[in-house]
Amino acid sequence: MADCATHQSLSEVSGVRLHDGDENIVLNPNFDDGLDNWSARGGCKILLHESMDDGKILPLDGGKSFASATERTQSWNGIQQEITGRVQRKLAYEVTATVRIFGKATTTAEVRATLYVQTPNGRDQYIGIGKLQASDKDWVQLQGKFLINGVASKAVIFIEGPPVDTDILLNSLVVKHAEKSSPSTPPDFENVLYGVNVIQNSNLDDDSDGLSGWSPLGPCKLSVANNGAPRVLPSMARDSLGTHEPLSGRYILVTDRTQTWMGPAQTITDKLQPHVTYQVSAWVRLGPQRNGPQNVNVALGVDSQWVNGGQVEVNDQRWYEVGGSFRIETQPSRVMVYVQGPSSGVDLMVAGLQIFPVDRQARFKHLKKLTDKVRKRDVVLKISGSDGDSTPLGSFVKVRQMKNSFPFGACVMRTNIDNEDFVDFFVKNFNWAVFGNELKWYWTEPQQGNLNYADADELLDLCKKNGMEARGHCIFWEVENAVQSWVRSLNTNDLTTAVQNRLNGLLTRYKDQFRHYDVNNEMLHGSFYQDRLGKDIRAYMFKTASQLDPAATLFVNDYNVESAADIRATPEMYIEQILGLQDQGAPVGGIGLQGHVSTPVGPVISSTLDKLGILGLPIWFTEVDVSAANEYVRADDLEVMLREAYAHPAVEGIMLWGFWELFMSRDNGHLVNAEGDLNEAGLRYLKLRQEWLSHAHGKLDDQGEFKFRGFHGTYSVEIITLTKKISQTFTVENGDSPLVVNISL
Repeated sequence: MADCATHQSLSEVSGVRLHDGDENIVLNPNFDDGLDNWSARGGCKILLHESMDDGKILPLDGGKSFASATERTQSWNGIQQEITGRVQRKLAYEVTATVRIFGKATTTAEVRATLYVQTPNGRDQYIGIGKLQASDKDWVQLQGKFLINGVASKAVIFIEGPPVDTDILLNSLVVKHAEKSSPSTPPDFENVLYGVNVIQNSNLDDDSDGLSGWSPLGPCKLSVANNGAPRVLPSMARDSLGTHEPLSGRYILVTDRTQTWMGPAQTITDKLQPHVTYQVSAWVRLGPQRNGPQNVNVALGVDSQWVNGGQVEVNDQRWYEVGGSFRIETQPSRVMVYVQGPSSGVDLMVAGLQIFPVDRQARFKHLKKLTDKVRKRDVVLKISGSDGDSTPLGSFVKVRQMKNSFPFGACVMRTNIDNEDFVDFFVKNFNWAVFGNELKWYWTEPQQGNLNYADADELLDLCKKNGMEARGHCIFWEVENAVQSWVRSLNTNDLTTAVQNRLNGLLTRYKDQFRHYDVNNEMLHGSFYQDRLGKDIRAYMFKTASQLDPAATLFVNDYNVESAADIRATPEMYIEQILGLQDQGAPVGGIGLQGHVSTPVGPVISSTLDKLGILGLPIWFTEVDVSAANEYVRADDLEVMLREAYAHPAVEGIMLWGFWELFMSRDNGHLVNAEGDLNEAGLRYLKLRQEWLSHAHGKLDDQGEFKFRGFHGTYSVEIITLTKKISQTFTVENGDSPLVVNISL
């Protein structure tokens, strides 16, 4: 944390102030002194300009000049300034660069701000700060933030990114200590009508034609059929709403559809409140014109943005449940909900559309009861005196749980462990780890034969020193854009050899050190190895991994399975994939749900867990993060995910995909800000971890016993008699029958 004295020293070091009084650690930021302190990165040149392109490009805001990086031969060539000694570790900095591009063949291109850091031991680090699409028409502001975890023997900030032969123009660069974000205000949910459907005339019984409130989107036709639709709510809505009146059996029939987006629509602008999570539910069916699987989607037009309210793949003429959720952060000027998706010419049927606010607190009460059943065990402490004598009456017992044994883990990266504040929070509040990038193939072998296990080794050493288990993420990644270029360029024979070498090298090196492996990440969303090496390659990866490291549990791992919003990743598709692998002899030992969830709704998540649970395999949430700008809403989202997972008997572990600001893949997902301050989401996490510890105290009964029900984990017990005090530890493991602990005084 930066106190006033530290803040002042930054000013003294840099000697540069902005007009608003904040320090800029960049020297000569507006090129008032020409190119002093600036240099070219790579083999390009930097030039100073008062104008360019026959006077069409001028310095911004009345400045004297700007700079260009020209004759670029690599995308990373650009303009740079060394800021060694002017930037401090563990302080967050915000960056604003005013940029544009200039080139004969390029009118728009990505421009990036990047920080190069060299550590005292010579390790190179590249920290992405920010990026945007710049144009050759106007100056634009590229903004971002960064933090250096460890000591930097050298630090250089540079602007890069566009294609070669495209000039980067830089008008100014500001790097200053980041202001703290203003704390969020808790949303006002006082007047929310939980469980009340905002859709008008959902049952289609308001007037003679039944279509009051509804209108066609596009020149399709709507009519009402009086019978034939389901009369019960879809299961996910029923779990949220409880006892509910039967549906009418009527449905909207949409005909003459000439575009996929055509369907029934309704404007609901005035019925939505910001920050409230809404659940979506409907029955949908398609006409006989269907030719192959069709996607049906409940969509929302929120001003100029499209929001996914849930979708389902329809494969026959049955009624299908479509469910999902959404939330708006600010009050929009117009919101329209519509049902769309099938191919043109396919009739669409919609029944019982529900959009209603979710009562999360009511759900939490239900989950607490489930958690008590699933995660606790009855314990009997049997106390006897020395040599079997009876226990003195009135002896007092005090039981405290020191650790919950359920795996709560988090993602960690090599650069994080240079920050002792990060490490302190990590080892105190988690008991498992997963590495963000450091075990992935593109990291351990970025060029063929150039192996780098040093980062993974250091992270594994940290885990061992602190008694933490680690997941191996991941051996392979099936999505093609996550495969390094040298692997993509191999022919079939060489790729087969490379796959075998990867398996042998990784699993032999780390045998018995990773409890889990994600064998081939995201097989529902990618098919790189299968396309090139055949349908048996996936099972081969599992079988070979098991032979090389028999003690490791081998997982499938994928995203969106729990979201009800991705027709490529439904629970049914995941089950089919797992059974297919098992049929080929693959020893699939666990199911990974990544858990990158937005606006989570308990029954939607629970429904997925129920479906996957029939396989009898342990389920782990492997990469949980939630994202909301308001930290109270973020805390609620996180609590939904943690409570749903912890209360479900099929779930055996939860991993967060990061927790520290600037070191997460999603914005507005952190629990701790860049400089170590807990936000509301972080406080909520710690509160839940405390809730899931059991403590008890009282006197022994007439039988010399003390009974309580507690979470699985490690306990200490203190027995106080009139003459002595005895302390002992014991462990409560999962089990149906009461655990009896014998203690002798």
